[in-house]
Amino acid sequence: MSTVDLATKPSLLSGLGRAVRSELRKFFTTRMWWGMGIAVLLSGAAFSTLFGFLYTSQGFLDQASAGQPVEFTPIQLANSVYTAGLSVGYLLLLTIGVIQVGSEYRHKTITATFLAIPHRARVMLAKVIALLILGAGYGVVSLLGSVTLGALVLQLRDREAFPSDSVFRTLALSLLVLGLWALIGLGIGILIPNQVAALLIGVGVAWIVEPLIAFGLQFWDFGRGHIAPYLPSQATTAIVDSVQSSANEVRLDWWQGALALAAWAAVLAGFGIWRTVRQDVS
Repeated sequence: MSTVDLATKPSLLSGLGRAVRSELRKFFTTRMWWGMGIAVLLSGAAFSTLFGFLYTSQGFLDQASAGQPVEFTPIQLANSVYTAGLSVGYLLLLTIGVIQVGSEYRHKTITATFLAIPHRARVMLAKVIALLILGAGYGVVSLLGSVTLGALVLQLRDREAFPSDSVFRTLALSLLVLGLWALIGLGIGILIPNQVAALLIGVGVAWIVEPLIAFGLQFWDFGRGHIAPYLPSQATTAIVDSVQSSANEVRLDWWQGALALAAWAAVLAGFGIWRTVRQDVS
């Protein structure tokens, strides 16, 4: 390896900390950060309370014991209550991921960003790290609301609030889930240049289209076992080990779900970053 190669090899990481701080500063100088924080906190608290009473109601328990589609253990019950708001939380983080890059293209500030930091790969790596930090931060906010009220509801209904240490693992993994969904949003925001279209398509697919596809695949043997479990929403459900919606549902282990969701984030964000590094920006 030549002297020139040794000198240029660390260039990607050089100044990365400053680039990450710059990305975080961009986000926190807008009003969106506290609006998202309030939405994440309230959704976590509201859904944990709602599902806490729903899952511990006598009618619901009778259906489960009678062999109806709903099946759960005390651990799944606690996990489902604490992560009930995650279905809204990951949509909000997907939105943040889209806006984090989409707003730069929309307001034509991406050129100034690349002029300030000429190494494009470093800029995009900083965005990835910043989004992971934001995902973990909003995850803590979500859990603050959901665990506080969810544990209270479970205790009021004579259920164990923390039946196993694996519940704490699920809470930690929910932080990872939100960070990965933010990266999925980043990839969508790059691949669909129009920010409004990216938001509508990203949220629409994640919230409506993809769950409907997963539901449809439940009636196809090959799709149920080989395709549906690896879709993003199904992988998310597997990670948090929540209550199964159907007895026919094929569920991945939590670590398999984490790998599947990470693969979706890596493919979408990775391809978007590759495209950004190579394309011309005016």
